Amino acid sequence: MKQHNISRKLKSIALLTACVPAAALMFSSCSDFLEIEPRNEIILEKFWNEKADVDGIVAGCYSGLQSEGCIKRMMIWGEARSENVGPGLNTNDDINLLNLLNENITATNRYTSWVEFYSIINRCNTVIRYAPEVAAIDPGYTQSELDATLAEMVGLRSLCYFYLIRTFRDVPYSTVAFTDDDQEMAMAATPFNQVLDSLINDLESVKDKAVKRYPTTEPLYQTGRITQDAIHAMLCEMYLWKQDYDRCIQYADLVIESKKKIAEEYQKSGASGLNVTGAGIVTGIGSGSNSERMTRTNGYPLISDMLNSTSFGNAFNVLFTDDNNIELGNQEIIFQLVFDDNPRGNSMLPNRAINDFYGHSVARGFLGPSDYILEDIAKTSGRNVFEDANKDVDARLYENTSSLNKAIAKYVFTGIQISSTTTFQSCAYFIPWTEAFPGSNWIIYRLSDIMLLKAEALAQKMQEGSDQAVSDYNQPLLNEAFSLVNAINKRSVCQSTLKDTLVASDYATKSQMEDLIYRERQRELMFEGKRWYDLVRISRREGNTARISQAALRKVSSGSSLISNRLSKMEAIYLPYNNDEMKVNPFLVQNPAFSSGENSSYK
Repeated sequence: MKQHNISRKLKSIALLTACVPAAALMFSSCSDFLEIEPRNEIILEKFWNEKADVDGIVAGCYSGLQSEGCIKRMMIWGEARSENVGPGLNTNDDINLLNLLNENITATNRYTSWVEFYSIINRCNTVIRYAPEVAAIDPGYTQSELDATLAEMVGLRSLCYFYLIRTFRDVPYSTVAFTDDDQEMAMAATPFNQVLDSLINDLESVKDKAVKRYPTTEPLYQTGRITQDAIHAMLCEMYLWKQDYDRCIQYADLVIESKKKIAEEYQKSGASGLNVTGAGIVTGIGSGSNSERMTRTNGYPLISDMLNSTSFGNAFNVLFTDDNNIELGNQEIIFQLVFDDNPRGNSMLPNRAINDFYGHSVARGFLGPSDYILEDIAKTSGRNVFEDANKDVDARLYENTSSLNKAIAKYVFTGIQISSTTTFQSCAYFIPWTEAFPGSNWIIYRLSDIMLLKAEALAQKMQEGSDQAVSDYNQPLLNEAFSLVNAINKRSVCQSTLKDTLVASDYATKSQMEDLIYRERQRELMFEGKRWYDLVRISRREGNTARISQAALRKVSSGSSLISNRLSKMEAIYLPYNNDEMKVNPFLVQNPAFSSGENSSYK
């Protein structure tokens, strides 16, 4: 927690954070404040007077999370060390990224900086500190609105801390707003489990006060702001990390039921057939009635990937392209960071992080699919990530990567259309987002993610052994876990009549079901900033680095013994504290896998 980055008097942060154009979930205007006094003369007493002041800082919290530095860290922390990605085009231009890809990590690597996240945390703490005082003097700021604001800020703060502990393990933890340079901010790191428990307790205390559903007049708010569904999704994942599987399942079910209701309401509203997006991409809810589609996905409200009997890619176009199908996307997306391409003029930030790391219309990004993933896609049998049973009809073979130029397709292309017949499959990619105006949103939680977290919890509840009592106990858990995985897998099968390409009897043990779930998460959520965190969670649960070390080794052709040695330590699955933080915070003790010197690495 750098003193010179986090310690800012409110007179200097209040408007600077609120008036960023991307605060443009359009909560309020900053112009009134700027017309009254110069920024550097705004003081605490004059700022926190009405609800609009609070809304401005709330907007600043979201704009901070949308910043290029924040999104890049979500991408790097969650993907770069995994076997999903490797060097792309001109990766050498970013030596810090290249070093991370090669597991040559030191405390001077700029991607070990956490400043962006702590800045957002302090903005959230500031709102939590002063919003009640505003409600006391602004009669238009009702108690229910105040409660919703506090729940939203606790949710955003918890999300930031959750990223930090999964990346660094133990981190400095505070719920105090630092608004004065005289406040002492240096503090020791709080242990992972203690922070996790605090986050869970905080979210449990506010979950019932969060906004359940935003008005239909504000469709982007439903997934672009923290709602009760988003808090339930966070609790679902946090309880899985805590290994409280019953609570994980409880919150997954709440999210699933909420999304079922949204899907039913969307169907009843008369929305049906196909729509054409701003980019000319055809999308829709899919053919057949809502009940028919739900039956084909085992009762879960997943967006159909089928455009017609021979064309697929609908789910990709709804989830990962533009916002012309917001209401349809809301039945699967839970929380996302909303970006915009300039032609629509909504004044939101373009997603520059996607530009740099994944690519755009002019060039591929610094990151690309690893050779391991490309080789797995090219196989016709013996696949490790994708299922042999799906042969070449899994839409994600085309939606995750573009085999033509060996690049990442997800988030990069403005749409796709997969043509599938009994004899061949082909994919037509629409133009990528332009370099100037990349408009792809960044999804943090969606329904299939939560369904697979629930499946993982169900598998962990299973008992070891082969006697009849164990079998009787395990079978219902196996059945439900398989139904969840199969629904997601089946949604992606490019066939007009969806069939069970997976066979339940092939996954009759706990270890077989675990492996199936981990593979489904990898192919479903590829390049969404999830894979490394999944591996870290598994390592923590199993108490060793076997799986995570094997994963890291899959994408290297040389230096395997060095990586094996490096990742033999549990501490090495996390990142070191940045050297700048070590200089300003004497209470931090460096991750022992990285020693203490600024140039120290695993060696």
